[in-house]
Amino acid sequence: MSIRKRLPLRAVAIPAAVAAFAFALTSCAAAPEPIEVAPGAVLLDVRTPSEYAEGHLDGAQLLDFNGGELAAAIPSLDPEAEYLVYCRSGNRSGQAIALMQQAGFSHLTNLGSLEQAASAVGIEIVR
Repeated sequence: MSIRKRLPLRAVAIPAAVAAFAFALTSCAAAPEPIEVAPGAVLLDVRTPSEYAEGHLDGAQLLDFNGGELAAAIPSLDPEAEYLVYCRSGNRSGQAIALMQQAGFSHLTNLGSLEQAASAVGIEIVR
């Protein structure tokens, strides 16, 4: 004879409801606010050269974060300029911005991924 315990309905229903609510919130997220690219602002792509070659924002400067190019270039960059930084997912651009902030840069915007960046600034992806 088999004895099976049944979970109370609320033990299953509450986590399922929370998960459904969280999914609904993320799937209905608003589009990013448009960002105006000021004259002289620098679009900075911190992905790898191969990622850049697959597609990048028109006019973006490549400084590979993982390859150390960004860290090496920081002393030669203008700390007063505005930098709009993007990568593949927003992770490396966030790390790049943290590194630049430590070096005294203050006009920094994390655009997230390439697609998010293109949408936010309205600049074409060059492939």
